[in-house]
Amino acid sequence: MPHNQSDGIKKALDQLSKLLGHRTRLGICVLLARHTALSFSRLKELLEETDGSLGAQLKKLEEEDFVSVKKEFRDRKPVSWYSLTEKGRVGLENHLHALTELIQPKS
Repeated sequence: MPHNQSDGIKKALDQLSKLLGHRTRLGICVLLARHTALSFSRLKELLEETDGSLGAQLKKLEEEDFVSVKKEFRDRKPVSWYSLTEKGRVGLENHLHALTELIQPKS
């Protein structure tokens, strides 16, 4: 492999987000990029996660300002709505761009 090609691979690997390296966190961001907001229960259903696991992954994304949460009551039941923040959208785009750089064959 030519030296400049290996430099490109290293650079792309360095651009991957450690935060989005986890399957569930990546899935959350991808789903939220496609929707304005999703409820906790809908994310749980789509990602097939337990309450505890999903809650822990959402908390990590909230702490890094990748997602925001809005809590409300519907029919006297609490509902948490999650949205991707601008920082989250940029982070996801950068992560996906790095993945694309890694898998695209170079001529």
